Amino acid sequence: MEGRGRARKDLVPDHKVRPATDPVRRRAGATREDLREALQRTNVRFLRLQFTDITGAIKNVEVPESQFEKALEGDIMFDGSSIEGFVRIEESDMILKPDPDTFSVYPWGDPENRVGRLICDVLTSEGHPFAGDPRQVLKRQIAAAATMGYQMMAGVEAEFFLFHRTDAGAPTRETQDAGGYFDLGPVDLGEIARRDIVNMLAAMGFEVEAAHHEVAPGQHEIDFKYADALTTADNLSTFKFVVRNMAVRHGLHATFMPKPIFGQNGSGLHTHQSLFSGDENVFASGAGEDGISEIMRWYVGGLLTHARAFCAVTNPLVNSYKRLVPGYEAPVNVAWSHRNRSPMVRVPARRGKGTRLEMRMPDPSANPYLGLAVQLAAGLDGIRNRIDPPDPVDKNIFALTVRERRRYKIQELPRDLGEAVAELRRSELMKEALGAHVFEHFIAAKEQEWEEYIAQVHEWEIDRYLGAY
Repeated sequence: MEGRGRARKDLVPDHKVRPATDPVRRRAGATREDLREALQRTNVRFLRLQFTDITGAIKNVEVPESQFEKALEGDIMFDGSSIEGFVRIEESDMILKPDPDTFSVYPWGDPENRVGRLICDVLTSEGHPFAGDPRQVLKRQIAAAATMGYQMMAGVEAEFFLFHRTDAGAPTRETQDAGGYFDLGPVDLGEIARRDIVNMLAAMGFEVEAAHHEVAPGQHEIDFKYADALTTADNLSTFKFVVRNMAVRHGLHATFMPKPIFGQNGSGLHTHQSLFSGDENVFASGAGEDGISEIMRWYVGGLLTHARAFCAVTNPLVNSYKRLVPGYEAPVNVAWSHRNRSPMVRVPARRGKGTRLEMRMPDPSANPYLGLAVQLAAGLDGIRNRIDPPDPVDKNIFALTVRERRRYKIQELPRDLGEAVAELRRSELMKEALGAHVFEHFIAAKEQEWEEYIAQVHEWEIDRYLGAY
């Protein structure tokens, strides 16, 4: 939600974090034999092998029961040339390697023909990790953190809109509710759908902590448990799929478009993050008035230094920059604060193991794997180079004068996708973090999107100019 505190309990891991010797994630340690037993026990007849393309769109290959063994062995291949930003047709054969700890069963559909799901890593035909797989990009940054002795923990506040569909099934921007933040009104279709979304997520193993109406009409938020970075990215990808699926079942359209309605708040993806070493939160410090460590300050310094460069990844649509404007509580300034919510980075009041920062810039259209990867890369760069951030701005930035902004060394975020992509292209750190393949393909896709947009004649131009000139 834009500009307000969480409706959930503080994001504090209530378990021990796996030491940095396991660089990728905290694992339950499921084996193929565990998966075989689970497939039988849950009466699964079809298995979806899920992955994402560079834009974050979920893709899958569904196999019947007869192919389960082949799938578990990682022998299912697909045509990568048909996937956005993957490979050319002459390099098309790709392999899906399931992650055993991501097995889940979709709780809807025919109970006699259940559909299961495994999230996969994408490999080349030679069995090597594919450089264009967003999940591998995040894994590389998690491994980089592990070499420094750290593990990233993350939690996201995922906002979305629920709109009506036409009789033909096309999405509209109409909603029957006029609710606002935390409103409790007459039960409507949106509230019923939100409740069913929570039930479906719980059935798939999510620990949902809160669900509520957001600021704008038709806008909702559902919060789920803080976890290691890879688990959080996997969960966010699954979350978006479940929300869309259940909305359709209620005759609604769910959208994670950042700013679907002019004059209303947009949808953010505020990202809470901290670093752990073993079971110690290294962002916490008993020394100093603010209770945060030098490591956290340097991490914040890295985020502020590279924010303009990674903004195209965390805010990847033309529409993303209609949300990042003054007046709607979304951040437009590269700054940080201990208290107020107008800067890009906020440090919530909780200390000890709950010490964390809240990155308020990202929106839910971002690829969850790439979005977390670039933020982690920026923060780690801040730690490596001991980048001290400017003084925190504990004032309303929107009310500051030009002179005061200069004194606080406040920059602005890019004003549009074209500017953001240009900033990304200039960043050697982002090229290294994303890898050359993802970096070049992502930029090419976004440059094409921007060029298509600026070539269009929009209704605003017609209304403004047609009769006047």
